[in-house]
Amino acid sequence: MPREPDRRHELGVFLRSRRERITPEEVGLPQTGRRRTPGLRREELALLTGISATWYTYLEQGRDIRASDQVLDALASVLKLDRHERGHLFRLAGHAPPADVEEPTPLSAEAAAVPHLLTSHPAYIISGHYDVLSCNRAAEELFPDLTAATNRPANFARWVFLEPSAREVLVDWEPEARGLLARLRTLAGRHLGDPRYTRLIDELNADSPEVRAWWPRYDIQARHSGRKRLRRPGRGVVDYAYTAFHLAEQPDQTLVIYIDDHKPATASPPPT
Repeated sequence: MPREPDRRHELGVFLRSRRERITPEEVGLPQTGRRRTPGLRREELALLTGISATWYTYLEQGRDIRASDQVLDALASVLKLDRHERGHLFRLAGHAPPADVEEPTPLSAEAAAVPHLLTSHPAYIISGHYDVLSCNRAAEELFPDLTAATNRPANFARWVFLEPSAREVLVDWEPEARGLLARLRTLAGRHLGDPRYTRLIDELNADSPEVRAWWPRYDIQARHSGRKRLRRPGRGVVDYAYTAFHLAEQPDQTLVIYIDDHKPATASPPPT
């Protein structure tokens, strides 16, 4: 972790860089002739955010003061920060980043195509809320009824706890389900206030007695690779190794690939 003086210095540098890229016209201030520095003056930004110019100057200078969430929200709004810049501002100020506003999680077409290139290996991409964003046919066969719902996105957590077929497929259902719930708890803790987690957790608590019993235990666990025993029609119990990859631009989106120990891990060649 960065030292406190370094963090405060970085906060000041970040604020100045964003202040200098905002023009007075963008925030409704009149043009006042030639300006010696680009962007907003410190006094103008302080006025627009409702704080004193001296206090804001101290903040930009990296002095030992602490901004409240309300002040950071106001700064982020006036400086027109996107959600990544907003999270960066909160972290530099020593606060937990605010939860993202609710919006569909984008998945690029290039990323969505990856599971379908692995035709002989079950593969899917899930969001942080365990929505299945992309899934190949092998995964649909391995996890029956996973994508059966038509009125809402397929969701792996919902499948594990609420689909009867999951208890037949997952040989070690209870430890697998406990682990998934612990990972969901960890992800929800990183996005406090996100209504998508709230809705999913409320639904699981309402419809699954196991979730009602286990959720208060507050188990946490990071996403990881591992092994699972899955029951296949006509084959019995099959051991699978699975590997998880986080997408670079969307770290909460995860590509999961299952490999049957008796099959080589090769991808199909691209179509010509």
